[in-house]
Amino acid sequence: MELGMIGINYKQAPLDVRDRTSFTENTKIEFLHQMEANTHPAVTQCMILSTCNRSEIYFFYEEEEQFSQMSSFYTDWFTSEVCGPYLVSCKGEEAVAYLYRTAAGLESMVLGEDQILGQVGEALDFARTLGYAKKEMNKVVRDAVTCAKKLKTELKISEVPLSVSYIGILQVEKTLGIQGKTAAVIGLGKVSRLALKYLDYYGAGKIIVCTRAIQRVKELKEEYPQVEAAEYSARYEAIEKSDIVISATAAPHVILTREDYEANCDTARPRVFLDLATPRDVEQEMEEEPGVTLINMDTLHQISQENQKERERLVALGRAEMQQEVAQTMEWLFTSQMDGTIESLQKRCAGIVEDSFTYLDRKLELTPREQKLVKKILNASLQRLLREPIHEMKTLESPREQEDCRHFVEQLFQL
Repeated sequence: MELGMIGINYKQAPLDVRDRTSFTENTKIEFLHQMEANTHPAVTQCMILSTCNRSEIYFFYEEEEQFSQMSSFYTDWFTSEVCGPYLVSCKGEEAVAYLYRTAAGLESMVLGEDQILGQVGEALDFARTLGYAKKEMNKVVRDAVTCAKKLKTELKISEVPLSVSYIGILQVEKTLGIQGKTAAVIGLGKVSRLALKYLDYYGAGKIIVCTRAIQRVKELKEEYPQVEAAEYSARYEAIEKSDIVISATAAPHVILTREDYEANCDTARPRVFLDLATPRDVEQEMEEEPGVTLINMDTLHQISQENQKERERLVALGRAEMQQEVAQTMEWLFTSQMDGTIESLQKRCAGIVEDSFTYLDRKLELTPREQKLVKKILNASLQRLLREPIHEMKTLESPREQEDCRHFVEQLFQL
């Protein structure tokens, strides 16, 4: 029995293809039911991992033909024209290692991201609820999740920031501190809202949002009570009251100049200007103003690139550590191939013990204490006889040896 993976992901497939090959809860159920009916012998263990960046199925198969059947079934499900050119697959140890890397975020668009770990756990829960995750699938996925959690704790890959907005806020925190400070946010687009979220997280006091869309600011007050609205035209008045200035508009030219700053604001007050706009909102000469620290996208992109290299370094360490964990899972999968035969042997042993005990109890009229003792002795004797054969079965080194041993034991004991 081996693990296989078939699917598409962001590395090969464009967004429109990923959209067309995503699974809903209902289509997952339909896929699993029809999969079992269309594979011979039936594939009974399968997990579907469907996110915005990937549509992958992980399954256990015993015969090579089943892997081919699953590949054809997946392709036909979405039509070969849609996913055929982008289909990727792997099997055996390669598939186990890929699942490990996926759970740890090492195969994600954003290296080391945390969200995928929860998505893998949810995918396993869904498969288990429908009866498509048995001992082997549970073991492999749980091992991968455990390893991913361990790496995240030890390496802290996701704590090395890549978002320029977040890096910018961290630079503000290092330069001036944010707790209790007054901040002016100019613009109310996606980047500004993200900056607003980070300011709130770091405990900013008053936050003055300067925008032409005043009504939209009022809608934010439920989430951020410290927010105040100001007209865009009054941006210098807001800056005068602030320690931190964050600008992220879509203006095609600078909106904050050194000349206007000197004319409208107290230049003796230390301020940090965080310019998150492209093209820039803040005139470059502003950095020459005494008391002003200017952080713009050039600085942030440089830090982001350095952080990306650091994540890649940590990922390389994670891959090396992961290899040993994958090897242990593969060893378990290999030895578990004999579990069914061993279990049948144990059941036959239990049946012999019960038959022998019933006969002796009837002939000797044993007391309750003697019954327990006789049953225990019978069971221990047979277990002693089986101990060495079972140990040898668990240490067989090749699938061919396992198969030969399985047939021999089944014939010998009529299992």
